[in-house]
Amino acid sequence: MKEKIGFWSAVSIGIGGMVGGGIFAVLGLAVQLSGGATPLAFFLAGLIALITSYSYAKLTVTYPSPGGTVEFLNRAFGVGIITGSLNVLLWESYIVMLSLYSYAFGSYAASFFHPFEFYRHLFTTLIILVMTILNLMSAGVVGEVEEYIVAIKVAILMFFVLAGLWSIKISRFYTHIPSPVELIAGGMIIFLAYEGFELIANTALDVEDLSFLPKAYYTAVGFVVFLYVSVAIVTVGNLPFQQIINARDYALAAAAKPFLGKAGFTLIAIAALLSTGSAINATLYGSARVSYIIAKYREMPSFMEKKVWNKPVEGLILTSALTLIMANTLKLSNISTLGSAGFLIIFFAVNVANFKLRRETKANPLITILGSTMCILALLTLIYVTVKSLTDIAVLLIILGSSFIFEILYRHKIK
Repeated sequence: MKEKIGFWSAVSIGIGGMVGGGIFAVLGLAVQLSGGATPLAFFLAGLIALITSYSYAKLTVTYPSPGGTVEFLNRAFGVGIITGSLNVLLWESYIVMLSLYSYAFGSYAASFFHPFEFYRHLFTTLIILVMTILNLMSAGVVGEVEEYIVAIKVAILMFFVLAGLWSIKISRFYTHIPSPVELIAGGMIIFLAYEGFELIANTALDVEDLSFLPKAYYTAVGFVVFLYVSVAIVTVGNLPFQQIINARDYALAAAAKPFLGKAGFTLIAIAALLSTGSAINATLYGSARVSYIIAKYREMPSFMEKKVWNKPVEGLILTSALTLIMANTLKLSNISTLGSAGFLIIFFAVNVANFKLRRETKANPLITILGSTMCILALLTLIYVTVKSLTDIAVLLIILGSSFIFEILYRHKIK
């Protein structure tokens, strides 16, 4: 018999999903926008994730399914253009996350070589290809050691926090104070660092007892909020603002150097490579299966539903190809904005779904309304501050709008 997932295993899945590559990739961008108030920006983003986890907890217990988010949206809104567009957007958002993780992996690996940009592209491309081949052969190889990787990267981040707290300079928190709008935008551009707690929903049929899942959600998100805020405090308190900006592609490793020396830089870089590598593997595995589930609902072409060697190969290859293009052509700020915007839209829809199904889920309507409102206000603030050129606007509209255009054209074709 298959071993059931216990409470702490469910918590580990949520923490592992969140503490992937996000914190290593976007910390520098957050500091660039929020300055000395970056810890508060991380807290604001975490608060939205925590409130949204309430909706996920209620929906997971009421509608346990390996489909997770896809299942919740279809339950609330039915199978149609709107739901199909949101589910395609979810798949696209996973591709954006893969691009972010790959970009971060390439940046940390390239920090040891010159010229930086050449090696960043090289390592970004290599990690995508290697993880795609690994998933085609046996994703279980990395899956078996995933829990150990999660433990190692959390331990290294906690060591970073504990070692760095003793040398922070309080005055640095009073420099580069942002406006309230910039503060919120700084929190929202790193919102994607909290993406991953929703993976707990996909375990619903394999847990020992559904009743502990809400507590697992809140424990996982609460711990990660504490961890991220602590990391932000140590980073801002130890490294001058301009140095963080100059090293924004690998800011966390640079922040370890003042109090841990070159060995600290290397340690954090290794943690980043482990973390982003495992996140790429897990996200490739999950996104290919998301595309398979969406195709099963006839919201994507049927070829995405086919399996080879009991794996959704077509979905995996298409996901990897799009990731290669995005990770090697877009700027980190574009990728971060796209990822955060995509998940803010998805989480807005999940909060609305919980409100619509509140009689079945026994949800507090005020919490779901608060979650929905915070997601949409955060999205508008993020776009207002970070989208500054026609190119940025075009990229945002193409990626976010393509899911709706695709679904409309696809449904018109199959009628």
